[in-house]
Amino acid sequence: MSAHCCDHDHNATAARANSPRYRKILWIALVVNFAMFAIEIGAGFQSGSVSLLADAIDFFGDAANYGVSLAVLSLGLAWRARAALLKAASMLAFGVFVLARAGWVATQGGAPEAWTMGAIGLLALVANVSVAALLYAYREGDANMRSVWLCSRNDAIGNVAVMLAALGVFGTRSAWPDLAVAAVMGGLAIWGGGSVMLQARRELRAGRLSQKTA
Repeated sequence: MSAHCCDHDHNATAARANSPRYRKILWIALVVNFAMFAIEIGAGFQSGSVSLLADAIDFFGDAANYGVSLAVLSLGLAWRARAALLKAASMLAFGVFVLARAGWVATQGGAPEAWTMGAIGLLALVANVSVAALLYAYREGDANMRSVWLCSRNDAIGNVAVMLAALGVFGTRSAWPDLAVAAVMGGLAIWGGGSVMLQARRELRAGRLSQKTA
């Protein structure tokens, strides 16, 4: 009986994930994230902000993740879980890179340009909150859907932090607020990647068990 219930839940989740509305939302998210990557990578280099560069790389990773999600929506739970594992690994790699970059910049000295950080951070926040609002209804799906929601949520949190860092840089004329925010963003990416990876592994095990009991 439990195996049939699991199959029913998995089928319902798959139908929800493969709905035209969800596909449309993912396409919107992909375009928005890629556009923000292009804007932030330029602003990050111009301003010297590690947190903006980190956010730009995160936007690029999210755009790629949305593309992967679109590619596997119509596939079975096992393939969606494998895609989630890939995305979790990219989130973990991003987090490690950001922490390493922040550590390196901390040894170089100099402060980023606060006004650019604040303005681009606000634009990125509007973009991410809009995408997160569209994805909110799908936050409790399978690991693949959850990873998409977590990416957007973490990005919105990161954008608020970038704006606070801009205020800190403006007030202290120091790079430390920027570096602290970059470290927080790296930590969020590592936590989110670990969470998605654990759920994806559980779904893969559940899929194998349901096949054995079917």
